[in-house]
Formats: sequence, structure tokens, C-alpha cells
Amino acid sequence: MKYIVTGGAGFIGGNYMHFAVNTYPEDQWICLDKLTYAGNLETLKPLEGKPNYHFVRGDIADREFIFSLFEKEKPDFVINFAAESHVDRSVTDPDIFVRTNVMGTVTLLDACRSFGIRRYHQVSTDEVYGDLPLDRPDLFFTEENQIKASSPYSASKASADLFVMAYHRTFGIPVTISRCSNNYGPYHFPEKLIPLVISRALKEEKIPVYGNGANVRDWLYVTDHCRAIDRIVREGRSGEVYNIGGHNERSNLEVVKTILHALGKPESLIEYVKDRPGHDQRYAMDPAKIERELHWEPEYSFDTGIPVTIDWYLKNREWWEHIISGEYQKYFEEQYKI
Repeated sequence: MKYIVTGGAGFIGGNYMHFAVNTYPEDQWICLDKLTYAGNLETLKPLEGKPNYHFVRGDIADREFIFSLFEKEKPDFVINFAAESHVDRSVTDPDIFVRTNVMGTVTLLDACRSFGIRRYHQVSTDEVYGDLPLDRPDLFFTEENQIKASSPYSASKASADLFVMAYHRTFGIPVTISRCSNNYGPYHFPEKLIPLVISRALKEEKIPVYGNGANVRDWLYVTDHCRAIDRIVREGRSGEVYNIGGHNERSNLEVVKTILHALGKPESLIEYVKDRPGHDQRYAMDPAKIERELHWEPEYSFDTGIPVTIDWYLKNREWWEHIISGEYQKYFEEQYKI
């Protein structure tokens, strides 16, 4: 089988590429990535030279390019990780989120419709559901919750989900959607909370925390997410949405303090800053459907996953220091002599 994995040089997509290429050597894996600020070809270095892996640079919103790629490769499966995903950036510049997350998804769906596929899988987010109140720990997002986006980012992802389901109903394209809680683990872009805290704590720099840090997220170790997507793509029912959660709710402040304590750094590094506009209070996923239908469950708790994550960042300082310095952006040009 041949797979096109879009956004495969990003955080979750990159981890999925490592998982898939090594788990299924009999399949062909094409990694498609535009290599924006969040895409890093250094993440994929260990895969270079493997016979079942191939990298292609391109934009999912470029219709001519996408159709040409599909005509050449004739993929059996398409897994779409490609997205602008940084909420703060969506507040200051929503346009690119519409282009990539909405128009890019539609372009991929049109190509799937034209060339035919066994399955199109859309990697979405719990943020399409909006948020839950902090004082109702008994409430969880299920697949039946209405879409109620809070930010330009989540609105673009919700729009993409609607297009996916519309193409399934109107054109009969075999599709699935997964909506996951917050991921963490290796190769996480340093703007995000956990790697930001680790990198700044190691340098004993101030760590910004929005508001009072009470906002709650359900944390999912990225390898568990990759396993879940693999199970959905191979065994999930077409036309279905599956929530993926880790049962690991923590407030942002708890996360920061956990990392500081693990690194032996003082809590005095915490600096409370003005809250983000429209900041969601709490995300909490109910993954009962995927557990029941596909027999998936997370292997990592937050307590077991965060030490592994911290250890990876300690052992791979060059990777994230290249990103902070901007050096990672030179790798593609050097590797491909362009």
C-alpha cells in the first residue's frame, strides 16, 4: 500500500512518520510537507535512506501541485496532519489558517475524489468543541458534541472537518476524522508549552504563564496518538469521528511546576502574563468510542510520559537549539542543494 502523509515534518506528523515507516516496512510512505516554521526536516533524518520512505516538499493548498502528485503516486491512503496549529498566531494572522487548514483540506479532498483512494483521514483537534467549565469535572467532549470553535485556529479546523464529512456524504469519499487532546513528546516545536518550559528552564529564563495558569488540558503522549490514528485508518468505520484522549488532565500551572521540579529549577522562574484573547478554560476528551470499537487505549500516563519527554529534550538539545536559533531552516537547502 502507498500512503501520502501530509505535514509529516511537523511534531505529530513527524512522530507518525517514524512510527509508520518502521512499523510497516512493506508499505510505501510519502511525506509531504511545505516546511514552514513548524516543519523541520531534521526531525526526519533517521528515516533518510530507508527504501519505503520518500520526502516531497509542497503545499497542500497548491491545486496544480497536489493533482500532479496524486497522478504520479496514485496513493491508496491519505493522512492529513498538515495544518497551521499555533493558536496565538491565528489571533494575529487568521488568513493563512484559512488557506492551509480549509482550502488545503478541500484541495486534498478534490484530489481524492478525482483519483480515488481507500481512505482519507483528517487529523483534527479537541478545540473544535470549544471548551468546558472548570467547575464541571464531570463533563467531557464526546463525538456527539456540537462544534463550537473559540479561536480562528479552531474555526479553521472545524471548517475542515465539515468539508470532510460533506465530501463523504455528497461524493462518497471514504473518510475518518480523529480529534485528539493536547499532545506532548519528542520533536515538539519549542513555541508550545511543554518544550517552551523545558528549554527556558534549562537556561533559567522566565517562563510566561497566561492568566493565573488555571486553564486545564488533557495531555496525550504523541506515540499513543500515532497508534490511535493507525488503528482508525486501518480499522475505523468510514464516515466516523473518533475522539482520542489521554485521561491526563492538568492545569497549565501544574504542568509548568511538574517540569520545574523534575529539572530542579525554582518556581520563581514563573512569570504570569496577560491572558490570551478567548482562552479556552478546559478540554477533556471521552475516548470511550475508540476504546470500545477499536480496542485502543493510551500506554502512557502523564506521570510516565513527562519524564520520557524531558529526557528526550535533554539528550537532543541540538535539535531544539537549532530551532530557537533558526538554524534548522537551513537544513533543507543544504540537504537538497537548492
